[in-house]
Amino acid sequence: MTLERYKEALLPNLNRGEYRVTSPESTRYNCIAWAAGDDTDWWWPDPDTDSYWPAAAPFEETLASFRAVFESLGYRECATAELEPGFEKVAIFAKDGRPMHAARQLPNGNWTSKLGEWQDIEHQSLNAVGSDASIYGNVALLLRRRIGNPS
Repeated sequence: MTLERYKEALLPNLNRGEYRVTSPESTRYNCIAWAAGDDTDWWWPDPDTDSYWPAAAPFEETLASFRAVFESLGYRECATAELEPGFEKVAIFAKDGRPMHAARQLPNGNWTSKLGEWQDIEHQSLNAVGSDASIYGNVALLLRRRIGNPS
């Protein structure tokens, strides 16, 4: 099985032609860091690794902790994944209540995800990486923050 087929097996809604790869593979950073705008650190509350976790959030794998991370960056919970001019959005995915993935909305309304140690991709919908059958589960939390001049 090719790497592309393997990734698509783990993310069954990620169909060829409906996403594009936007970076080379990297173990330097992960999806949480990428969603937060950091491509230099691996963000995860794991005491057994050298991963980074902001001090503003509890050091635990809970939605509340992941919410606190993004709230410390100026994000607030929102109700919809629809593009809103003047706002940047982040979606947190969870499986069985455990945070698994994050994606950031791009100015064109598409989403960008870092797939573990693999590449960053641009995809049109959150369903491309999230579903009951996906290793990432479903969207469990949507957050947004104002971009540009807040006035």
